[in-house]
Amino acid sequence: MRKLTGAAFVSLDGVMQAPGGPTEDTTGGFGQGGWVFGIGDDVIDPVLGSLFGAPYALLLGRRTYDIFAAYWPFVGGEMAGMAEALTRADKHVVTRGDQSLDWDNSHRLGDIGAVETLKESDGPDLLIQGSSTLYPPLLAAGLIDELVLMTFPVLLGTGKRLFGTGTPPGALRLLDHQVGTKGVIVTRWVPAGPVPTVGHPQPSTSAVESERQRRIAEGIW
Repeated sequence: MRKLTGAAFVSLDGVMQAPGGPTEDTTGGFGQGGWVFGIGDDVIDPVLGSLFGAPYALLLGRRTYDIFAAYWPFVGGEMAGMAEALTRADKHVVTRGDQSLDWDNSHRLGDIGAVETLKESDGPDLLIQGSSTLYPPLLAAGLIDELVLMTFPVLLGTGKRLFGTGTPPGALRLLDHQVGTKGVIVTRWVPAGPVPTVGHPQPSTSAVESERQRRIAEGIW
């Protein structure tokens, strides 16, 4: 079975929208595009090298695919090697639309169930780039094996978040972490079952607490 890793640049408040450039993704009026390269750090290149150094196939949402397909096939100069590698790699795009996927080695997946089938097939491990909308349903389906998060010391306030609407509750186990000289924190996580919860050892039985609970139940607290 193929391993599925989600690797993402995120801000301290969980935003992952448009890390690479001002015009990458301005939907919702997002105006902070390019925040990754405004900081940089010494821990990033080794992480990216490990992610892209082994054989891989990309798993992308449709909008991230559009961003990549409008950029990488046309890149030259010092980025030409990366562009050629991304073009050679299989790119599996989760989309319910019927738009053309013209970039070489692009393949359409109709739904999250198709991702499960893909994981069970032979081939290189799968790597998510961008694609914020994929994380909630993939986590809910138990299909993500590892998360590699590169957290930058910025607060963006608004924007698409890594763990957005529909993200299921769950625990994570930390595998490794690194802290760069500029404050970027790289963490590796694996799913670790349900959230461990423990009730308060001595819950209050006061009349004040009873009134508070009543207000909560009535939606007026």
